[in-house]
Amino acid sequence: MPQKLMDVLMLGRCSHEFSWPRRGADGLYYQVCLLCAAEYKYDWATMRRTERVEHAKPETGGIRRTHAREKRPTWVPRARRLKLDLPLRYRVNKTSTWYEGTIENISQTGVFFNGPQQLPVNALVEMVFEMPEEISGQKNSNVVCQGRIMRAKPTNDSAKETPVTEEAALGLAASIVDYKFIH
Repeated sequence: MPQKLMDVLMLGRCSHEFSWPRRGADGLYYQVCLLCAAEYKYDWATMRRTERVEHAKPETGGIRRTHAREKRPTWVPRARRLKLDLPLRYRVNKTSTWYEGTIENISQTGVFFNGPQQLPVNALVEMVFEMPEEISGQKNSNVVCQGRIMRAKPTNDSAKETPVTEEAALGLAASIVDYKFIH
């Protein structure tokens, strides 16, 4: 991988590693190189890339720019997620009531967990759990995370099994803003 990145940066050539085909707003399929962000049209019927997509350069109206704009990818891959079944404690920041939950999956940028308490989107939360070794590089590493609730939804299991009168478990997705190891 480092050599491929050096080829892209220094020599301007890329060995292209493509994402899965995506469908654009126009209904046509395309693929994006994960290394250089080049876009190629994709023919779904033959399952082949056809031609590179060249984006029209905006008219500057005679204004000349002295620096080149960095080309940004139109699609950024999500962080790799680890499926887990770990206990977690959470609460709204600076409140005294803690709730018990279960982590469903986690990545370097966020955590998805199930819990009994519904929290509003954008609520700041504190979470305490054992960070997986795959992410922290350490065994038995308990952390206190500061996060922000990005979305909340009823879990599939609780919606089917729990009567309407009881509180159903909710799936909560939180981005991780900061964390500290507990020693």
